[in-house]
Amino acid sequence: MPTTRPLRDAFHLPARDTSVAVARARVLERLREWYVDDESSADAQLLMSELFTNAVRHTDSEKVSCELWVIGVRLRLEVTDEGGAGSAARVKRAVVPRPGDEEGESGRGLLLVSVLADDWGIRKAPTGGSELVTGHAVWAELECNRTQS
Repeated sequence: MPTTRPLRDAFHLPARDTSVAVARARVLERLREWYVDDESSADAQLLMSELFTNAVRHTDSEKVSCELWVIGVRLRLEVTDEGGAGSAARVKRAVVPRPGDEEGESGRGLLLVSVLADDWGIRKAPTGGSELVTGHAVWAELECNRTQS
């Protein structure tokens, strides 16, 4: 029977395309330490890739913050950007795929997120600093299986 003690990891990476692979590797490493099965780990890596990529491509962030939780049989990923000039409209376009755009570059990743995740969403997230800037946190949850407790 899996432990009910929540497991959590948080990390920050530069908002660059090259950081996507680093985020994926971090998720895989942590989920292996937490005995999450291969299928759930693969889904979580793919979700992290899509969420992190959107934060890099659709905002003016310098860094992206990531959190990962396993609570019982639930796995939650959350990626927070720093926002930036005009980012709200870009994030909305990234998060809400346009009808008929399933084959195009824009929107395809979040269609994948909606298929893999049991639930997902977006919320405003204060990012602090000298000026209180509002970024966005995009999260996804899925069921995960553990190989031992």
